[in-house]
Amino acid sequence: MTQRRDFIKQAGAFALGSLLPLESVFAAEKLTVGVIYVGSKGDYGYNQAQAQAAAVIKKMPNVKVVEEENVPETVAAQKSMEAMIEQDGATLVFATSFGYFDPHVLKMAARYPKVRFAHCGGLWKQGNPSNIASYFGYIDECQYLNGVVAGHMSKSKKLGFVAAKPIPQVLRNINAFTLGAQSVDPSITAHVIFTGDWSMPVKEAEATNSLVDQGCDVLTCHVDGPKVVIETAEKRGAMSCGYHASQAALAPKGYLTGAEWDWATPYKTLVSDAQTGTPQPNILRGGLKEGFVKMSPYGARVTAAAKTKADAVKAQMMAGQFVIFKGPLKDNKDGTAIASGTAYAQTDITLESMNYLVAGVVGQI
Repeated sequence: MTQRRDFIKQAGAFALGSLLPLESVFAAEKLTVGVIYVGSKGDYGYNQAQAQAAAVIKKMPNVKVVEEENVPETVAAQKSMEAMIEQDGATLVFATSFGYFDPHVLKMAARYPKVRFAHCGGLWKQGNPSNIASYFGYIDECQYLNGVVAGHMSKSKKLGFVAAKPIPQVLRNINAFTLGAQSVDPSITAHVIFTGDWSMPVKEAEATNSLVDQGCDVLTCHVDGPKVVIETAEKRGAMSCGYHASQAALAPKGYLTGAEWDWATPYKTLVSDAQTGTPQPNILRGGLKEGFVKMSPYGARVTAAAKTKADAVKAQMMAGQFVIFKGPLKDNKDGTAIASGTAYAQTDITLESMNYLVAGVVGQI
């Protein structure tokens, strides 16, 4: 999948542009969509969930999709996007990994103002190029529900969380999972280990084993490929809650449920906007209610009480009547995370700058 980057290096952007003027690209009858992934499309996780959405838009009328896997969060991302635009004629590019945004998507969007860029997870702000759409989902709703189920199922009252990097989206998931569990039993703790990067299989296995050794009997994660965490937990006899996509097949005994993306929802919206010439939103968000996220089916060992509680909370979320982050809420350093009387709706952009772990989380940023 390196041919596109090699093509740019060999031909040069200027020379290529003279061979394939942008005017001809934009006059093309079909919409060509580029999608780049930081890892493998079959990772049982983040990249697989994005690839499932790409497979959906491939079936839309008059749409051609060009994909490239294993594109690192370096200048290589710019080369890949540039080649998709210049060589393949892409006029909409999905840059699916968090680290692609700054500076790579920002630079490419400024260089190609007539191309639409869709970035996952980054926070677009005034002053950024207007041809960027930042799409993301409120998957912390699902992580809260994971926590509710985990809280019912845990015997040790110690949960484990394997996380990649302490960025706001990850902290938000850790905190939501913990709060969901504490809604069942306030004494529950969630022990977190950060591996340092999105795909670190050896460290993920080590972290999972360490958490089980500490007595954690339900584990979840926020890494690109949850496969290692889920399989290791299964081998150790621990229960698990999945993330990104369903990992139920990897843990037939211990899989309880999972927080899954349904990226086809924003993908279809952004593709339709491009086809019709409708201005794209700079920030596109949604949760369970909007169909951006969904829950894995319950595993066989989940109790009736756990299902009843989780289903009731989910119904409130679907109705827009449930608030996860509200005060008074302490952080795990005994400071005030959210003051009494303050509540943040899922749409509140403040949550996308989260920089704390809630009380009950054992770990440090």
